[in-house]
Amino acid sequence: MEDDAPIEVLKHAVENLHQCSATFVEAVDVREEQEGKIVWWGTVKVFDLTGHPSARRAYAWSFPATAGKPKFVTVLGLPPVDSAVTAVRATILADAKAKEEKAKQT
Repeated sequence: MEDDAPIEVLKHAVENLHQCSATFVEAVDVREEQEGKIVWWGTVKVFDLTGHPSARRAYAWSFPATAGKPKFVTVLGLPPVDSAVTAVRATILADAKAKEEKAKQT
């Protein structure tokens, strides 16, 4: 299971990154599998946003990165992202595309 950062830490990350106010709504456990293998498993924190020009919701989580420092992920609730599950799926897809692009450049 992915790292589970405190709500206040993720709230701060959402507010700083997206320059708006965030209010915690719920924590959703997500387990994403592909071809029978778990590719992501963790808790996504859901926030309502106030003051963002286009999104009313954000999804956030963290995971351990290099040197023991956590990496924070925030995803705005903009189509096609409309749930914690689709936020995780969008991030998995974006990471896969970034790896593919990097491989093309080498």
